[in-house]
Amino acid sequence: MNYLVIVRHGQTEWSDRFTGWTDIDIIQEGEEMTKKYAPRIKEKGIIFDYGYTSYLKRAIRTLEIVLKTIGQENIPIIRDWHLNERHYGALQTLNKAEMVKKYGEEQVNIWRRSYDVAPPKVLDNDPRHPKNDSKYKDVDPSLLPAGESLKDTYNRVIPYFQKEIEEKLKNGKNIILSSHHNALRAIVKYLDNISDEAIVKVNIPYCIPLVYEYKNGQIINHYYLATDEEVQKIIEFIKNQTKAK
Repeated sequence: MNYLVIVRHGQTEWSDRFTGWTDIDIIQEGEEMTKKYAPRIKEKGIIFDYGYTSYLKRAIRTLEIVLKTIGQENIPIIRDWHLNERHYGALQTLNKAEMVKKYGEEQVNIWRRSYDVAPPKVLDNDPRHPKNDSKYKDVDPSLLPAGESLKDTYNRVIPYFQKEIEEKLKNGKNIILSSHHNALRAIVKYLDNISDEAIVKVNIPYCIPLVYEYKNGQIINHYYLATDEEVQKIIEFIKNQTKAK
């Protein structure tokens, strides 16, 4: 048996903003929560062959903390922009409550929670466009998004996941992946064969490892390394944080 372990990054300062590809770090509470749940991986006895994460420091830092906590800091780490959060286009960096006042709650909820409706895109000369960020200087600018729906995020993340991560899992490797809510929702949608309608209601908690067990290249089980109550408590905490009032 081998494993894929998924971890959503820890809490950041921007719970009230559309963060997207903005490179915000985790805060102390995020570090502490990561350290709280990481030892459960060690208790499970999983030894990783590879770690994957995005280009964004909140996911990178979370992975670093997990691996340090469990004593596996020396595994190969692959960072790739395909594992970045959904790009929120012209909403990115803006306050959620202020956008509700400007566009109305119904419209903001459509942008946030529909599967295939993207927010307004940023212009090419907007500093929020990733082609203006030096982190992506080696990426073909035509591939970089100016704004994405969850469907767009799925179409970016899943081909990369299939080629780079799933192939290793089929070959019996153990992988840990630290990423972002919408990128991870895309992966969970793919792995669990969740419908377009159902995935918009799926929430992934901060920091709690989500384990997929593989046997002969096929998923045989998946579960959080936490009780249902722990998972729900963090999901409710996130909802209360991010609620635009």
